[in-house]
Amino acid sequence: MTSVHARIWAGRILPPALTIGSILLVWQLAVVTGHISERVLSSPTEIAASMVSTWPELMDAAATTTYEALTGFGIAVACGIAIGIGLYLSRSLNRALYPLLVAAQTVPLITIAPLFMLWFGFAITGKIILVAIFSVFPIAVQTCRGLTAVPQWYGDVALTCGATRSWLLWHVKLRVAGRQIFGGIRISAAYVFGTAVMAEYLGSMNGFGIWLQGALNSFRTTPIFSATVVIIAETAILLAAIGIVERLVLGPPDER
Repeated sequence: MTSVHARIWAGRILPPALTIGSILLVWQLAVVTGHISERVLSSPTEIAASMVSTWPELMDAAATTTYEALTGFGIAVACGIAIGIGLYLSRSLNRALYPLLVAAQTVPLITIAPLFMLWFGFAITGKIILVAIFSVFPIAVQTCRGLTAVPQWYGDVALTCGATRSWLLWHVKLRVAGRQIFGGIRISAAYVFGTAVMAEYLGSMNGFGIWLQGALNSFRTTPIFSATVVIIAETAILLAAIGIVERLVLGPPDER
């Protein structure tokens, strides 16, 4: 790595690292010096120790939540892109489906989760469907908006060169709209683990939802923070993976 690249990476990593480090230091000192009760807010060192001591149980809960979140997210990506293409191609389909997509986002999860409990019980199928429903909207909308925003001259040039309309859609328009589509995917990814946990919290046999219920019932804050740390880490990994896939599919972004 050249010195220029090293400075670029340092400029990107150091500011957030210093900010997070400062917050953790102030947090630790506030608890240790007695300004904040340990029963109200566990210190970072206590949270780390709790994660180490409960690691097998923590990872068992994480495995269930991760499976539900990633499966639902995968379904949402496939369906969201397909729906977005349909919304772009058909004005009638746009008028028919768009209000339903908006309605699905305005309904609070807590109001429809009981229905899924009645339909699917404690099985993970209901959680996967809930994650998919609450993740599909940004992907579908951004796909449609991205395709709509493709300049007309792209299509004119391709059609003049003998391309079919289906080839134009799959090989030109979707690629040009790719950044916006990945933007929708990234927005959805930020919420999939939280959606899965909330669905589990309202009724499940395993996962972080049950983990958090147990922590609340026993008035312990460290397990709550342990689950939060894992969820944040998983979300960061998922977002990083999406960034890598975007770079492989579309190439490096234009940083001008």
